[in-house]
Amino acid sequence: MNKTTNKIRQDFLNFFEKKGHVIIPSSSLVPYDDSTLLFTNAGMNQFKDIFLGQKKSDYPCVATVQRCLRTGGKHNDLENVGYTSKHHTFFEMLGNFSFGNYFKKEAIEYSWELLTSKKWFNIPKNKLWISVYHDDDETYKIWKNVIQVPSQHIIRIGDKNNLKYNSENFWQMGDTGPCGPCTEIFYDYSNNSDLDDSLEFLENKNDRFIEIWNIVFIEFNRISKTKIIPLENKCIDTGMGLERISAVLQNVHSNYDIDIFQILIKNIAKFTKIKDLNHASLKIIADHIRSCTYIIADDIIPSNEHRGYVLRRIIRRALRHGHKIGIKEKFFYKLVSNVIEIMGKSGNVLKQKQEKIEEILKTEEIQFSHTLDKGLKILNLEIQKTHSNVLSGKTVFYLYDTFGFPVDLTADVCREKNIKIDYKNYELCKENQKEQSNFNKKFYKNYNDYIIVNDICTFQGYKKNKVKSLVKYIFVKNNLVSELKTNENGIIFLDTTCFYAESGGQIGDKGELYNEKSCFIVKNTKKYGKTIGHIGKLITGTILVNEYIYSKIDEDHRHSIELNHSATHLLHAALQKILGQNVNQKGSLVTDTHLRFDFSYTNSIQLTQIQKIEYMINLNIRKNILIKTKELKLEEAKKKKAIALFDNQYKSIVRVVFIDNFSIELCGGTHTTRTGDIGLFKIISQSSIASGIKRIEAVTGQKAIDYLHQKDNYIEDISLSLNCNHSHIKEKLKKLMITITNLEKKIIQFQKKENKYYIKQLIKNASYIYEIKFIENIFYNYEHKLMREIVDQLKKELKTTIIILINVKNHCFTVIVGVTKNLINNITATKIMDILMKETNGKGGGKKEIAEGGGVDTKKLSIVLKNVKSWIFKNFKNNKYL
Repeated sequence: MNKTTNKIRQDFLNFFEKKGHVIIPSSSLVPYDDSTLLFTNAGMNQFKDIFLGQKKSDYPCVATVQRCLRTGGKHNDLENVGYTSKHHTFFEMLGNFSFGNYFKKEAIEYSWELLTSKKWFNIPKNKLWISVYHDDDETYKIWKNVIQVPSQHIIRIGDKNNLKYNSENFWQMGDTGPCGPCTEIFYDYSNNSDLDDSLEFLENKNDRFIEIWNIVFIEFNRISKTKIIPLENKCIDTGMGLERISAVLQNVHSNYDIDIFQILIKNIAKFTKIKDLNHASLKIIADHIRSCTYIIADDIIPSNEHRGYVLRRIIRRALRHGHKIGIKEKFFYKLVSNVIEIMGKSGNVLKQKQEKIEEILKTEEIQFSHTLDKGLKILNLEIQKTHSNVLSGKTVFYLYDTFGFPVDLTADVCREKNIKIDYKNYELCKENQKEQSNFNKKFYKNYNDYIIVNDICTFQGYKKNKVKSLVKYIFVKNNLVSELKTNENGIIFLDTTCFYAESGGQIGDKGELYNEKSCFIVKNTKKYGKTIGHIGKLITGTILVNEYIYSKIDEDHRHSIELNHSATHLLHAALQKILGQNVNQKGSLVTDTHLRFDFSYTNSIQLTQIQKIEYMINLNIRKNILIKTKELKLEEAKKKKAIALFDNQYKSIVRVVFIDNFSIELCGGTHTTRTGDIGLFKIISQSSIASGIKRIEAVTGQKAIDYLHQKDNYIEDISLSLNCNHSHIKEKLKKLMITITNLEKKIIQFQKKENKYYIKQLIKNASYIYEIKFIENIFYNYEHKLMREIVDQLKKELKTTIIILINVKNHCFTVIVGVTKNLINNITATKIMDILMKETNGKGGGKKEIAEGGGVDTKKLSIVLKNVKSWIFKNFKNNKYL
């Protein structure tokens, strides 16, 4: 082996650093500034604005090793992973970029030097082939005359379907925008250096010829499908897959045979008896653990939507393949340490989040293992029933909807068995359910949602509580009107306002709009596009469009909100300091009465941690820190490590709220002047609202004092009930618990003695259905466990019997049905239970010999028992069971 993958990665960066390039770290897999992308899927993503001319680069030329993920849309490699030698979900893209600096000649020379120089990658020149766009004579001449590549090794690639610029060698960002020809470098895995024609080259791509580097010359701007114009600044965008070039340099044909994958695959194989390291399932698991590890490191957690759903799909696909090759134990999370170890410097980003990554994967594995067996059994049964080797879309949807099986997981199983999927019917089932779930939504939609106002309202509420405003629009329900009359509800839109509109988790302001003749009470304030709607009721006078009124907020209401909003920032900072930097905000609500904060955290939160969080926040409140706000460039805010929800779209200038160095956060909401204004912070609840998502609710100021007073009152009531002072409550409760436990034991002992008596009485009072003893009885306030013992004992003593015992307690009932083994071919406990539950609207289940259930309809029990007995009698009529 000539070079390790980690050495190849570093050599690439060293080479371009020597050529004057600035080394830029990989951006996140989550493209925070590009809503069009689910995940970063190419090295150029973080430079997209520069190519579009919307932003200037800080450096003329850079080089990166970008972490990429391709699992959906145009670039979807998921289905091919494990079945081809080159496809991955996660991969690293080596790239060098020039922004108006060097162009074609230099870019080509750099690539050739790195690939062929003995000092660097030392690939034999005769093993490299070149493709160019058929009209790009300049590039062709550089390869032929400057680099001196033989003409037979340079292939011109034309347009497809006779459409201009529709070629694999003409790159474009989209239907319009920056574009240009590209040249690709291929490695020839064969020993044959000749080709008959370019068609033979095209037919052997991805087999004999593997593309290792693509150099894009961004020199045009696409105006339409057929028209392009030259760009003023020409750029270079290159990409070379680290895994592919490693396979070449390590003299292997498959990416899965390179060092980092082989180490991973061998570690995975330790969990199974499989000796064939070329097994597709081992490759899939190895690929998927890399993806999952890096996705979670970028603060994505498994969920049923958006990026979290992609992560869940990948995890479950890996677990299915683990199941397929016989891995019985929980294994997937144990591979995280292997990934960190093999990835070298690239794995540094994972180290500080290792515990979080492992915990999330372990939790997901435990949860999915409960349904994996069931789902696979159903799938395999349905596959056996298939006609014409096609699995019905209804079955695929059922697995997806009921068991959470991603469709590609089902497709994976079907592919292995040469079964096709009826995707059309699957989409139909999915659409039908969607229509059903949305059927009533339109009837409950708030009429405010229908209002569209294409205007702007200036918000002055950061500095003013009262402003003079011009009435621009008035809506009554969803109708635009020219005036609002007394006692009418409506929405008023102004040219400027001091009212904060509901946004970023902060509720809208209340207050009033008024002039000398009119008063409109604002009950809520919401955003409508770029303008603000004041929702409320006119209590006096009339308000007309184009007249001036004063907008004045309810200052007490606003101040209470501000206290809770500033406290939310303190809470976010404290959570990261106490629970770790892996804590990330997932949602919030800031009102005048309390605050709610949702965040990612996989472990349970201990009381001691809650107390530390409260202590840290209240300490900063007592410091009475001045809360400052500044407007900064987004890049400057990021350098100051301001907390931001980077799934959101931010403008180039952002508002940053500083609470000393304790909390620095991007925020458009309103805040109090000093932390001391908050007075007191108290957490009132913490809960788990989803897998890996926790919720904390808290109160501040007078509400916090009221909450503590309420707790004092509870303690006082308990003290009086226990007839002791506050300090002895714990001790008194312990004694009471011991007493109760002892009494419960005595009751059970007494009831066990009673059991012997009841068993004798039940046998004595038993009736007969033909030769079968039938025992029925209704107990009151009896222990269910003891009732079960009675059934077991009766079945031992009576060789042929049916037993129905019911216990009524607290206006509910439980029932146990027992049937001896020699009767279950004709009648079962579950069948009797079904009849009982159907007639009493209860629920129950069990096995053929014993079943249990219960319900609340106790009035019908006597009648139901008679009906069941009659049914059993009819069932055995003319039936020889012995």
